[in-house]
Amino acid sequence: QVQLVESGGGLVQPGGSLRLSCAVSGIIFSRYQMKWYRQAPGKQRELVASITSRFTTNYADSVKGRFTISRDNANNTVDLQMNSLDPEDTAVYYCNVPFYPDYWGQGTQVTVSS
Repeated sequence: QVQLVESGGGLVQPGGSLRLSCAVSGIIFSRYQMKWYRQAPGKQRELVASITSRFTTNYADSVKGRFTISRDNANNTVDLQMNSLDPEDTAVYYCNVPFYPDYWGQGTQVTVSS
């Protein structure tokens, strides 16, 4: 069974940084693409960033140049470094294995506010 545990969220001022981490178990992690999503109150869940098994990355236009996705296949984790945070980035952030789309973690809350 796929398990995803997100961590690292919190309250940060505009312009600040946070690093999210997602620990994955139940799969051979190195074989799979990973994605980070977010869901703001009253909005649909949106894709933020993805990283393939070969470390190719893609980003939503809204976060390009500010967020960096990375993976550590030795520790089965995928991280999201978020810089220059804006109140519009406030959301619950989730990681996901696209090959197993029905499995989600509890998410981690990111609040950007002064």
